[in-house]
Amino acid sequence: MLNSGFWRYPIIETAGYFSVVVLCLVVSMALFEVVTKYKNWEEIKKGNVAVALATGGKILGICNIFRFSIARHSTLSEMIGWGLFGFTLLIIAYFLFEFMTPRFNVDQEIANDNRSVGFISFTISVGLSFVIGASIA
Repeated sequence: MLNSGFWRYPIIETAGYFSVVVLCLVVSMALFEVVTKYKNWEEIKKGNVAVALATGGKILGICNIFRFSIARHSTLSEMIGWGLFGFTLLIIAYFLFEFMTPRFNVDQEIANDNRSVGFISFTISVGLSFVIGASIA
């Protein structure tokens, strides 16, 4: 934790971590928007539950990775660096999921509201975030 000067106050430290993680989450979600073949927020607005599940899993996964990073690292720059490294691993896992399912296209199935694929995507993101988080801690 940040224990000197201005950062020694828990409310300031919490607000700082919160702000930085929200910013990192926004950037991460924008990057996921680029790598998927569908528009996450447009599909969610239309009621696509599979996209909502996959997107929710990504959000939970990213936040979980940053949770581990906050708990382990004592400087803001270390926390951000390790959190972004963990996010990079989560993107790699996304591509591996696509690669490991050659019989169908994950993006297309999620875009078509295949909730089973959306749920598996959710589970992979959240599950691997625990592994990634534990390894960066």
